[in-house]
Amino acid sequence: MASRRIASDEKDILDQDDRTSSPLAESDKSNITPAVPASVIIKLLAFTLAMIGGPIGTYFLTLHTVFKGNSTFAGATAAIMANFVLIAYVVVAMKEDQSERVEAEKKAKEKKGL
Repeated sequence: MASRRIASDEKDILDQDDRTSSPLAESDKSNITPAVPASVIIKLLAFTLAMIGGPIGTYFLTLHTVFKGNSTFAGATAAIMANFVLIAYVVVAMKEDQSERVEAEKKAKEKKGL
């Protein structure tokens, strides 16, 4: 059995386009600034490239030059390099978080002083 749909020329609430009758005036533009600063994205990309290139480069660099073909030691060195990059990322992230906290406290003190 088929059901019949009633075709209506009227638009319901979901179909209406309120762009012309928006409560926001032209001067009240929305804030479209990015949620994450560009410096944070650049740091993340840099550490991502370091996480990819550092251990692989260390492995191939040390395989024949330092360890004379011993892939076990070259692999261990690459793993150490990966851990080094990871620890460096955590340290940089913690310092960045601390600097944001210090700036927020400084602004709060300035507001109280005014």
